[in-house]
Amino acid sequence: MVTVADRPYLDAPPPDRVTRLRAFLHRHRLFVAALALAFLLRVVTMLGYGPALWFNDSYEYVSGAVNPDRPSALRPNGYSFLLLLLRPLHSFGLVAFVQHLMGLGVAVLVYSLLRVRFRLPGWGATLAALPVLFDAYQIQLEHLVMSDAMFMLLVVGVITLVLWHRRMSWRLGAVIGLLLALTALTRSIGLPILLLVVMYLLVKRTAWKTIVAMITACALPVVGYMAWFASAHGNFAMTNSDGAILYMRTSLFADCTKMKVDPREELELALLCISAPPSERHFSGQKYLWWAQNGQRFHAFGVGSTFTPEMSKTASAFAQRAILSQPLDYLGFVAGDFFRAFHWGRPRFPDAQTYLQYEFPPTTKVLPAWSSYRGSTDTDARKYDPGLRTAPIQGKVRVIGTDVNDPWAGFLQGYQRVVRLPGIVLGALLLIGLAGVATRWRKLGGPVLLPWLAAFGLILAPAATAEFDYRYLLPAVPLACLAAAISLRHGFSGPRPVTAAPVAAAPGDLVSGDLVPGDLVSGGVVPTGVTGGPAGSDPATTGPGATGPDTTGPGTPEPGTVTPGTVTPETVTPETVTPSSGTASAPTTRSAG
Repeated sequence: MVTVADRPYLDAPPPDRVTRLRAFLHRHRLFVAALALAFLLRVVTMLGYGPALWFNDSYEYVSGAVNPDRPSALRPNGYSFLLLLLRPLHSFGLVAFVQHLMGLGVAVLVYSLLRVRFRLPGWGATLAALPVLFDAYQIQLEHLVMSDAMFMLLVVGVITLVLWHRRMSWRLGAVIGLLLALTALTRSIGLPILLLVVMYLLVKRTAWKTIVAMITACALPVVGYMAWFASAHGNFAMTNSDGAILYMRTSLFADCTKMKVDPREELELALLCISAPPSERHFSGQKYLWWAQNGQRFHAFGVGSTFTPEMSKTASAFAQRAILSQPLDYLGFVAGDFFRAFHWGRPRFPDAQTYLQYEFPPTTKVLPAWSSYRGSTDTDARKYDPGLRTAPIQGKVRVIGTDVNDPWAGFLQGYQRVVRLPGIVLGALLLIGLAGVATRWRKLGGPVLLPWLAAFGLILAPAATAEFDYRYLLPAVPLACLAAAISLRHGFSGPRPVTAAPVAAAPGDLVSGDLVPGDLVSGGVVPTGVTGGPAGSDPATTGPGATGPDTTGPGTPEPGTVTPGTVTPETVTPETVTPSSGTASAPTTRSAG
């Protein structure tokens, strides 16, 4: 009879990859099931609407990929670069498939950040990812030849990287800077996110070297693009549309009498004055920029002058004069468009034609033959994807951009009427995130601040600089879910002082979903930082370093995180063991450390 502290164990090989994979899938089974179902929905979308769906902006993006020698005057070419990268495969179906993977990637980032970094239980992290996985309008947006899926993945990727690392090296800062540059080149609204990230890193007291590396890595591609833009259009900028878009924002209230525009001295501004009084104008500013109808003054300078440097400068000057002369009117329209995002229903705005482009259509889509750079919109699409079929319509050969295939298409049309995230729920998520920021006021909002400000800004910025559009809301949804989930994580599994009892385990055993290596169980005890504590509890809330009040803030570890090196060895009471037959290791006496 021998007195030992360790149980004898048989030599066992380390668990193989299949065992590890099964353990991983078991631990994340809820999210894996949701992800698989969401993937099937996207497969149904590709079967129902081949090869892709189209929006009015799609044709400009395709033109940029077919003619990559010249940047667009209307919007940055970042998404056109993606199309150019995929162009050798000549398939809009592949473009749609890649964008669906991007949407699923956003959900994976949300789940991973909440599950691993902030230690939410599986059901809580999965719940936060559900809107991205199953919202019908999210799936429809991914199927459009549009930049939004790429933009959303880049924004959520940046936020994930920043929140994941408490301490950032300058190399990681440079990587984040490059992602921010791609975000800004995909949509201009991405550039202010750089300012949010810099502010957050300053609050966290991040090293200056890291911040400088990030800003430099972001600035170099953006400045390079602006130099390319200047070589083509003559002015150092990213677009020539900013002034025109801001004019559209002010067109519904701008009153040249209140603005004191003198036609004799400011003829160019006077030509942009709308004759109809504000009370009789259309409810959408789109009419006064895009639609060539009575009362529309923007094209008074002639066809082709819409997005020139001169026109952008004049329109910007007009809009700024309107805002400064009528600040209350401006704020009223901004507030109206901002709160339009939080309706329970989905009112038709800005017009029926635009509204219906976000719905799964019941009929085939025939591409328009609009004029484009070096061609027309339909011929550009055929150059990119020669597989697009053609059909004689009204005596002309037309290009078919989308084929509708039932029963898949019919299923999606019904699905879209039922499964969506109402605007009022998005508003509730923002309020929960705001409460999380407020409760961490001593730490300036803690980790909730960055995703909440990003979500809030992505909704407010279009209302302030352009006009409300439903597709502008969707990139804010995963960020709002992140902010709300981080705010509520103690409500999901609040920190409790728990002392874990010793657990006997053998190599390869599954404890709390993790495989336990043999070197951790040689003493028959699994440290609490590995096992996750008592059965039924979340590993984030047990063991040393995982308890205590919420002290999240600059330089302070997140609650629920087990800091390496802080696991306290537990003393194992020696027990009497009779060696058994087999290849048991020699009995020894040792501590659990």
